[in-house]
Amino acid sequence: MRRFLWHWFPPLAWMGLIFVLSAQSDLPHAEEAWLDVLLKKTGHALVYGVLVWLYRRALRRRFPAGTTLRIVSIGLAVAYALSDEYHQTFVPGRNGNLVDVAVDGVGACGAMLLARWRERQRARPGPVSAVR
Repeated sequence: MRRFLWHWFPPLAWMGLIFVLSAQSDLPHAEEAWLDVLLKKTGHALVYGVLVWLYRRALRRRFPAGTTLRIVSIGLAVAYALSDEYHQTFVPGRNGNLVDVAVDGVGACGAMLLARWRERQRARPGPVSAVR
């Protein structure tokens, strides 16, 4: 149980934070409409980038590192994004938006591309030093 909590508490807590934030009727906004949209969409991408990273960490014991792990992690993040947007349809002053799901998916994919890049960097052999 302790091992399960070690792996799954972070993504579950992050999902809880997303749920609480999406349950807010009135979110702060920037004065300029374009800036407000930019900040909110960037926030969506970053929040779901973190979520997919946490899913990946939790699922490492179940799936071998690589493409399958990344795809399953992205699938879970997009599924949660869909459920979150559906949840927002019940919040006064909010609405569900498939564009936000797409932005969330882009954030998740970006985080997994970064994970893939890091895996490749770690797999590269280090520089060979000259021995005299």
